[in-house]
Amino acid sequence: MRPDHAEIRVLGIETSCDETAAAVVSWVPGCGPLIRSNIVLSQIGEHAAFGGVVPEIAARAHVEALDGVIGAALAEAETTLGEVDAIAATAGPGLIGGLLVGLMTAKALAAAGGKPLVAVNHLEGHALSARLLERLGFPYLMLLVSGGHTQIVLVKGPGDYERWASTIDDALGEAFDKTAKLLGLPYPGGPNVERVAAGGDASRFDLPRPLKGEARLDFSFSGLKTAVRQAATAIAPLGEGDVADIAASFQRAIVETLDDRVGRSLQRFRERFPDAAQPALVVAGGVAANAAIREALENLCRRNGFTFLAPPPELCTDNAAMIAWAAIERLRAGIDPAEDPMLTAPRSRWPLDETAAPLIGAGKRGAKA
Repeated sequence: MRPDHAEIRVLGIETSCDETAAAVVSWVPGCGPLIRSNIVLSQIGEHAAFGGVVPEIAARAHVEALDGVIGAALAEAETTLGEVDAIAATAGPGLIGGLLVGLMTAKALAAAGGKPLVAVNHLEGHALSARLLERLGFPYLMLLVSGGHTQIVLVKGPGDYERWASTIDDALGEAFDKTAKLLGLPYPGGPNVERVAAGGDASRFDLPRPLKGEARLDFSFSGLKTAVRQAATAIAPLGEGDVADIAASFQRAIVETLDDRVGRSLQRFRERFPDAAQPALVVAGGVAANAAIREALENLCRRNGFTFLAPPPELCTDNAAMIAWAAIERLRAGIDPAEDPMLTAPRSRWPLDETAAPLIGAGKRGAKA
């Protein structure tokens, strides 16, 4: 590795789900992070006919595309493999087939080029992504709302996380996707629910706000999903206006639930860190691209004296720039891996806070992810 006063340049690889991605990111002394390239090849077309991601199809698509995506990332960055200081790859959590493709490719490149390998937790990539574009100090709060995860996490530094809340059943992204299927909307579900909700009457259906008012900070979305199904069944067959109204009512219920759950976490942060001059909330993950959710959280932070930070949509959804940056953060912090990275195995489940106890009544994702 180069000395601390020199640039650190990392090639990142991300294959945890249905995006094949590679990026080159640098840390430049006196300037900070620099995204030199960030190539993402989506597999939406391959999975659309199935209404969701098919793991075997995703893994095969990664095999076919990854070499070309890595080549494109290096070319756009005007960088060769010999000029990077380390290779980083997502080692989990995610679909095991995709993780194998990315991690094994990274191991091969690291071995061939004599470069260090950094095995990155995908969730840590999301947790640190805001620091790619903003001067943000530790600690800060993160609301992670990716496809299979809904968590509130205290981010104390690279490799140092404290989970304050998780979902006891469905994740928020899953609730959006399942609602889309119930309403007959195409894949991907989340963006299409948001699209049709823009033209709907959010007051037409009285849907629940799960756990609203409870002191605990956790989330629950299974009951809301059931209420959507009951509302749709009661007025079937659905016209376009009905679909828009249900989608709008669902999205409002989500927004108001997040306002309550996250609002309580902001209060807890104030109590824990009363001397914090400028506390911050970061929202990360694919669902963070939802404009209504962003606006609501921004207003919540304004009311509570918090800085609100949300990476641009291309850094909220799965990407390799955040993986390369997480590796740079760990390298700069001098964090030694627990084992030889070349011996690292992919992990379908890999919690940020491995000391957090499983939630009573939680589903597998809520308990372990």
